[in-house]
Amino acid sequence: MTIDRRTLISAALAAGLSTHAAAQTAPPAKGGALPPGLPQPAETIDLWPKGAPGMPKEPLVETVDERSTDPQLNDRAVYGITRPRMAVFRPDVPNGAAILITPGGGYKWVVVDKEGYELGRWLSARGFTVFVLFYRLPGEGWAAGPDVALSDAQRAMRLIRHNARRYGVDPLRVAAMGFSAGGHVCADLVARFVHATYTGVDAADTLSARPFCAAPIYPVVSMSPPNAHAGSRKLLIGDDARLEAAHSPHRNIAADSPPCFIVHAEDDDVVPVANSLMLRDALKARNIPVESHFFANGGHGFGLRKAVGKPAGVWPDLFIAWARSIALV
Repeated sequence: MTIDRRTLISAALAAGLSTHAAAQTAPPAKGGALPPGLPQPAETIDLWPKGAPGMPKEPLVETVDERSTDPQLNDRAVYGITRPRMAVFRPDVPNGAAILITPGGGYKWVVVDKEGYELGRWLSARGFTVFVLFYRLPGEGWAAGPDVALSDAQRAMRLIRHNARRYGVDPLRVAAMGFSAGGHVCADLVARFVHATYTGVDAADTLSARPFCAAPIYPVVSMSPPNAHAGSRKLLIGDDARLEAAHSPHRNIAADSPPCFIVHAEDDDVVPVANSLMLRDALKARNIPVESHFFANGGHGFGLRKAVGKPAGVWPDLFIAWARSIALV
């Protein structure tokens, strides 16, 4: 489904701003002092106005764990998310483009800082309006099962477009970026953006969930051994091999999937680089434009902070250059 600019902009404006409620759930937080000088998101958007669909039978309690022992460096992770939402980073000078970020966490939790807020700050400083998504986790009993994170990503894309005027963004130029298991969410959105994973709840759901472009960074892709990330596979599909094909994005790329930018380290000992290679090959087989960067060293989960001083540290600048080349900015 190719997006027509005039149709999409008209639909987004017609939809208006009714979905944005005055009171939104605060971003995930843990008590204690935060490092000085680092902007924290002051604005969030709840995805579901009447609560997320398919609530688990066992009550969940949203919990934030601080994994860092350095008081100057947060490394939070959140699980038990019952109110999926986006934390917003607004740029001082918007360039008109938006990016939805889906952090990693192996589907065990969602990383807050390393693959969320740090990228939100970096990209917003360069003009992007950034939405960090805290998505529901498939191993926590939601009725949508392995589609639950994709449901949140689809809904998030539509809400960004629905609120485009409020945030000063072009509703066409909404990109997706994801890391590790969040890279799986991102790649799944690339492949199955049109797949119906939930029943629409308001006017926002008339809009497209297709990203303008996408950047899966060291993504989980395959759900089949030996290349599957075992932890993500277990929490997403369990031991049911019949679900592998449906939830391996490289096996579901559509003819109109968006262009992609892929980054991976070849020494990744958590998510094998074969995941990105398979995704790249699947995109090429469909004649979808793809730019790929593979670094000899970098390991897994380097984001911004762990890539500093390494060859992999150039990946954010390479992304900006690629974004310009395809007219995202």
